[in-house]
Amino acid sequence: MGFYRCEISFLYHALMPDSLNHLPVHPLWQSPLTIPGGTRQSPINIQWRDSVYDPFLKPLKISYDPTTCLHIWNNGYSFLVEFDDSTDRSIIDGGPLENQYRLKQFHFHWGAMNDWGSEHTVDCKFYPAELHLVHWNAVLYPTFEEAVMEGNGLAVIGVFLKLGACHEGLQTLVDALPAVKHKDTVIEFDVFDPSCLIPSCPDYWTYAGSLTTPPLTESVTWIIKKQPIEVDENQLEAFRMLLFTSDGEEEKRMVDNFRPLQPLMNRTVRSSFQSRHLLNAEVQPKDHAEQMRP
Repeated sequence: MGFYRCEISFLYHALMPDSLNHLPVHPLWQSPLTIPGGTRQSPINIQWRDSVYDPFLKPLKISYDPTTCLHIWNNGYSFLVEFDDSTDRSIIDGGPLENQYRLKQFHFHWGAMNDWGSEHTVDCKFYPAELHLVHWNAVLYPTFEEAVMEGNGLAVIGVFLKLGACHEGLQTLVDALPAVKHKDTVIEFDVFDPSCLIPSCPDYWTYAGSLTTPPLTESVTWIIKKQPIEVDENQLEAFRMLLFTSDGEEEKRMVDNFRPLQPLMNRTVRSSFQSRHLLNAEVQPKDHAEQMRP
């Protein structure tokens, strides 16, 4: 499945487990960036066994208007697909959210190889890439910029990408990427529905975290979908053909644009579904008792 196994062993202020120190690190993270007093930084490793099932978590409701899609922008770290967020035409609500949130943009993080690339990990397993759909709380805050600075200002849906079949919905986007190969290039990209990139399984994890790029503000309610979507090798290679650099500069391939893992600290990761580990533990004693019965 293209996962890279690791052992979690955080040092003080460690951004990576010791066994991942050999992984490539983007220059942005080569000097430790810390937030004074920061206690909810992202991304994290999600321990399936340690996540807490919350029966009060509601299903996440997603309503995107494809006509709010505006353009694709290579910002020199990833490519952003940006949306018109002046009205409530592309929104999410429900799930762990108390308010309605507007879609601002989505982007991806990926590795140079299929063994790593996602920002979050599950039981210490990486996926080749991860999608982030960024939304802001327009009920409480007048602008995205103000929402970024507030604890409940943003909601980001995270979706893992795994190697498999070609994703037809993603291909529309992939076909447009050569036009934004270089940093600071922008093209129009209208009538795209990003809900095609969200898996049908409703299960998710949620926790209080931060942006994974500067300013790293602790303003994000993370909603990490349990089920990944499948993409094929050619689609991942199309991501890797993009460049961190502007036209005319020495070319540097856009790969390994993920932030290293951050310590969980005192946070709880909640799940909208019951853990298979927990269910197995509940079933096992019953089975054992039946085996012991004369």
